[in-house]
Amino acid sequence: MRHIVVVGAGQAGASLVAKLRGSGFDGQVTLIGAEAHPPYQRPPLSKAYLLGEMARERLYLRPEAYYAGQQIELRLNTRVRSIDRAARKLVLPDGEVLYDMLALTTGAVVNRLPKSLSGNLDGIHVIRGLDDIDRLEPEYVAERRVLIIGGGYIGLEAAAVAAKKGLKVTLINHSERILRRIAACETSDFFRELHRAHGVDIRENTKLEALTGEGRVSGARLSDGTEIEVDFVIVGIGVTPATALAEEAGLEIDNGIKVDAFGRCSDAHIWAAGDCASFPYRGTRIRLESVPNAIDQAECVAENMLGAGKEYVARPWFWSDQYDVKLQIAGLNTGYDDIVKRPGAREGAVSFWYYRDTELLAVDAMNEPRAYMMGKRLIEAGKSPGKALVENPETDLKSLM
Repeated sequence: MRHIVVVGAGQAGASLVAKLRGSGFDGQVTLIGAEAHPPYQRPPLSKAYLLGEMARERLYLRPEAYYAGQQIELRLNTRVRSIDRAARKLVLPDGEVLYDMLALTTGAVVNRLPKSLSGNLDGIHVIRGLDDIDRLEPEYVAERRVLIIGGGYIGLEAAAVAAKKGLKVTLINHSERILRRIAACETSDFFRELHRAHGVDIRENTKLEALTGEGRVSGARLSDGTEIEVDFVIVGIGVTPATALAEEAGLEIDNGIKVDAFGRCSDAHIWAAGDCASFPYRGTRIRLESVPNAIDQAECVAENMLGAGKEYVARPWFWSDQYDVKLQIAGLNTGYDDIVKRPGAREGAVSFWYYRDTELLAVDAMNEPRAYMMGKRLIEAGKSPGKALVENPETDLKSLM
């Protein structure tokens, strides 16, 4: 095995090639990315970078010189046209690349509004890549009116930055509450109150009927019967795993590129990791959109490409920064039937503990890093403390281990 090619130069791709070299692989390594930028962090884009608090160079995961120094061929601004599995080669716009092993770390593509709602109007933005933020940043001028579509973490983070910059913010969410797909009512209530306290007009159970304007968006018609004036729009309605290349190559797809416990696809010479990959987890199959998963899974896949034979054991955790609140999430709350509230150590801090019967599944911690860390350790150790102990503020969380 002399040539490993990685398609997708995001967090997972960068982690994978670094791990290959760190594990002693001395063959040829090529990392192919569709964007013109070297691999960079995505989480700060909609927060510190958009606020002007982080320089572009600080976004980069490693200096560009690192790749040359590690003899990693970094091919940017390059979209792979197809995979020829029989010949083990990639077809590129400017030629072909042969591989012995291939890893797909293609990430996810942002969901956009259908043309029936947006037309061809300017001033409609998404938040996914560096170029998206560079286009969006000039819009963030105090007193301008922004409509944010989507009440998930991306939409809420965008609303927080806009409010901090002095914009007039309206956020609409099609379901009955923000964060409905990913959090309990208690967490939704916490962030609804937080945003309203900062002047954000949150309208739940409200859909977009149409955006209006002459060339550029200037208004929106909503399902609650109102029409509002806007200066620009941010669409935060989630992402879809980037599987087109894999599908065209005939690889198995199941809510992402289907991989086994080792990260191998339905083709023995092709692997996948990160946002694009679905993998076995506790008797089911999941796909995780998170930086920690992208790093951990990619590093595991790199080792397995070199013969380690190590199953990937996911330890899900996530975070979100909004105003002066840091939300930290440990575990997955799927299937919960009860919530335990634990008061925080300081005013305004709180954590919510998700249970299925007596089993602890997940923890949402708002400005409560201690509750988050202990909850994470408990979940990873398979321990489920009694609910009465958790909700008692006098309980020393360390004693629960």
